[in-house]
Amino acid sequence: MATPFSLISISLPTPFTRQEVETRLDCTLKKGIEKAFFHQYRDTFLVYTQFHVLTFINWKQEAMDEALVKLGIKDASFLEQRYIFQDYPILIEPNLEFTCKVSNEQIILKEPLPLYLIIIALVISQSVGLEKYEQDLDVHFEKSQQLLDLTQSYALLKRSKLIEFARNLTAIQHGMVSDLFLLDKPNILWDNEEAEKLYNRLSSILELKDRFEIVEHKLTNLKDDISMALDMFNHKHSEFLEWIIIGLIGFEIVMGLIEFFKH
Repeated sequence: MATPFSLISISLPTPFTRQEVETRLDCTLKKGIEKAFFHQYRDTFLVYTQFHVLTFINWKQEAMDEALVKLGIKDASFLEQRYIFQDYPILIEPNLEFTCKVSNEQIILKEPLPLYLIIIALVISQSVGLEKYEQDLDVHFEKSQQLLDLTQSYALLKRSKLIEFARNLTAIQHGMVSDLFLLDKPNILWDNEEAEKLYNRLSSILELKDRFEIVEHKLTNLKDDISMALDMFNHKHSEFLEWIIIGLIGFEIVMGLIEFFKH
C-alpha cells in the first residue's frame, strides 16, 4: 500500500541565513545538494535554499504552522493568498517497478531515499524561487513604462531613477542566474543515473528552462529599453550643457560689450 508524503515549498518574505534558520527552528542544517541544506528527523525533512525557499516534507500541518510562526509568518493559514508557494504530493510505493515515477499530479518513489527527497525539494524550491522573480519582473514591467514616459522631458532626478532601475534589473538577473542554479545540474547527478532522471523529469514538468528563458528575454528587453532611455537622457544632458556653455559665452560677450561702451 502506498504511503503519502506531503511536500510544500514556501518563499520566505524575509531573507534568512542558514544559521538564523537553525537558531529559530532549533535544528542543524546539513549540506545537501548544491545550495540546499537539510535537516532530517525520522521520516520528516526540512530543506532550505540560499534563495530563501523553505521546504517541508512529510510535516504535520500544526508543526509546519508552528515553524513558520517562529520564522515570522504568523498567518500561515493564508499562504495561498499572501505568499508564493508550491505543493507536490509524493507517494511511497514499495512495489513500484522503477525507482521513481513523475507526473503532473504526483511523484511516486519506490522508497523515501534522502537523496531523492532533497532533489525533489531543490527542484520545487527552484520553481518557487523562479516564480518570485517572475512576479518581481511583472512589477518592474509596470514601472518601466512610467520611467520611459519620463524621457519626454529632461531632469537629473529622472535620469537617476533610470540608473537605479537599470541597477535593479542587473541585480535581478544576477540573482536569478547565481542563486537559482538553473543553468547547471547539481554535480552529484553525474554519478547517479536514476537521480538525474528524477531531476530532469521534474524540471521538465515544471518547465523551469522555458520559464527561465522567458524571464531572461523579458529582462533583456527591459534592459534594452532602459539603455535606450538613458542614451536619450545623456543626449539631452549634452544638449543642456551645450546650451549652458552658449549662454555663458553670450553672457561674456554682453558683459564685454557693456565694458567696451562704458569707455
